[in-house]
Parts: sequence; structure tokens; C-alpha cells
Amino acid sequence: MEAIHFACTFSFWRMGILWTFALLYSYIKLRTQNIFTRKKTTYHRSAVSPLPPMASSSTSGKTFGRRLPICIITGGTSGLGAAAALALLKEGFFVVLAGRSSHKLSKVISDIRRKNKEAHLEGFKVDLSSFSSIMKFKNSLEKWLLDSDMHQSVQLLINNAGILATTSQLTNDGHERMMGTNYIGPFSLTQVLLPLLKNSPVPSRIVNVSSFTHRNVSSFRPDQETVSGRSFSEYKNYPCAEIYEYSKLCVLLFSYELHRQLHLTDGSQPVSVMAVDPGAVKTNIMRELPWFISQAAFASLWFLGLLQSRRVGVSSTLDAALAPPETSGLYFFGGNGRTVDSSALSYNIKLSRELWATSCDIFQDSLLIYNRDSVSSEKAD
Repeated sequence: MEAIHFACTFSFWRMGILWTFALLYSYIKLRTQNIFTRKKTTYHRSAVSPLPPMASSSTSGKTFGRRLPICIITGGTSGLGAAAALALLKEGFFVVLAGRSSHKLSKVISDIRRKNKEAHLEGFKVDLSSFSSIMKFKNSLEKWLLDSDMHQSVQLLINNAGILATTSQLTNDGHERMMGTNYIGPFSLTQVLLPLLKNSPVPSRIVNVSSFTHRNVSSFRPDQETVSGRSFSEYKNYPCAEIYEYSKLCVLLFSYELHRQLHLTDGSQPVSVMAVDPGAVKTNIMRELPWFISQAAFASLWFLGLLQSRRVGVSSTLDAALAPPETSGLYFFGGNGRTVDSSALSYNIKLSRELWATSCDIFQDSLLIYNRDSVSSEKAD
């Protein structure tokens, strides 16, 4: 009955038809772009080098661990996040997994260490829908770097976490849950970690995971009500498909604007910013959908030849993480180092600047409330 009810919603048909066409369009664009353009669209991965030795460094294995570049992966307890962690450990990163569940973090860390006993790995609990949780993660990360005698910097941030919710729910910060987790959370996390990324002695980068579903958005108004998702509460039926599309468009607009700002204002070693579309991958992203609907969706994608394994799906994320710095501002899709143009709307500079201004207002409001609550808590103690 739950599946039948969902099948009668507009979101079901939007996912089933428009999302499939958007994915097909991305692959068609990927395969035909070289016919119509001469610009470079494929990039090879670069090797990962350890950080320069610090003044107090020695030749011990423990000290070498301190020199490994730091990679933070959100949503690292399952799916593409866990697959990326395993691959980047092999590339020479010290991987920091960030996830909502302490139990799942412990489990995935144990699983990885069973496969790789030499893995340099750490886990931190963070809920991207909560600004206070993001700030606690940032403070814990800085303390861990200091206590571990590691360089106070981060070399790679992968904003991978995301949800596809089917019911309307507000976060503790007053944002719609999907917009809060998929966009506002990654934006806020990036803002608080940017000083650590800029402090890196080697070029650093940010990889933001988006989706082909952004292509279905034809117009967008980046005011606070829309960006926070509160405007969707007016709908009689929860438009989960549209909200997901909006959140992924916001990720792209944010990525391109951050790229422009960093490369216009920073010097010879700016922070690179890449966007990624893993395509259709069988993960637990559809866990809130009725079981029959999610299994039917995976079966249909498999029949069309569009469903990828996690190993294949994570390849675009790895391409972006290991690509040369000059790929900043590009959109990776299809694996094998390939890039493709996202939607025309995602390149709208006026729209991206308006979204940036709105997002900064939301961030500053959240920071103000967090600082006020922290002072009140200290006084109470």
C-alpha cells in the first residue's frame, strides 16, 4: 500500500521519467562533446605526495604518518563514501571519515582495517543538518591535529553526504531536512574548514558531489525561504524529487562560485574546487522510499545499462580528487578522468552570486546563534 501511494505522487513520475532522461542526456553529452568542441575534457590522475617534513620531524614510521595528506570524507559510513575512503587510503591519504552514526563509523573503520592493517584512518561523528554538530566536528578535528602533532591543515575535503527524504521534516536549525543536509550543511562545513585548506603547504582541494538530477531545474529563486527549504512546506504533497534537484543545483552553483572567488583572490596555490556526478549507483540513497519502489528503480536502471557498481561509481570522485589543480571549476562525470558541462542554469553567474550571498547570510545567522549559545552555556557552567 505504501508503494502504491507513492506511485500516485508527482515525485514518483518525476524520478522515473525526468531523472532517467537527465541521466541519458548526460551520457549522450559525454559521448558527443568532442565532436562539437576542441577543449580538453579528459584528465589523468596525479600521484599523491607526502607533506614537507616539519621542523620536529624524524624518520620514524609514526612521523611519516603525520606527513600524510589529510582527506575528509562526509557520508563515509556506507556507499560511495566508504568506497572512496578505501581507494584514497591506497593512494596515500590519511582518511578522516565523518558520519552521523558512531556505530556505523566504528564498523566501517574496523572493516577497512581488516582489509588494510596499515591504514591511517580516523572517524568523527557529525550531523550535517546541524550547525552545532558541524562546529563541534571542526573543533574536535583541530584538537586531534594538534594532539597528534600533525600539520594544522587539510588537503582534501569531499562533501559526499546526502539524503533523499520522502517526508517533510525541519532540522533543529529550522531548515528543510533535505536542503539542510545536501546543501546548507556542506556549505557551512566548507566555510569552517576553509582556513585549514588554505593553510596547506601543498595545493588542496574541495570535491562536491552533485547529481545529474540538477538538469531538471529550469528556474531557481535563491532567497532564504527557498534555500532553507521552508517554502516547500506550502505544498500539499511533499515534493521530494524537486527538493533533491534544487539541493544538487545549489551544490553546483556554490562550487563554481567558490572556484571563482578562490582563484580571483588567492595566490599561486589556491584551493581547487571540483564538482562530481557519480551517476546512478546502487547505494542506500533510496532507503526512505518504499522497498518495492527502490528495487524496481534499480532493476529498471540495470535493464537500461545505467546502473553502476560502487567501484565504478566512485571513479569520478577519485578522478576529481586526484586530478591536476588546473581542473578546478570542472564537472567530473563518467569515470576515466572525463568531464562534461552541467546545465546552462548552473553556470549562471548572477544566480550563483545571489545564492552565495543568501548562503552566507544563513551561515552568519547560524554562527551568531552558536556563539550566543556557547557563551550562555559557559556562564551556566
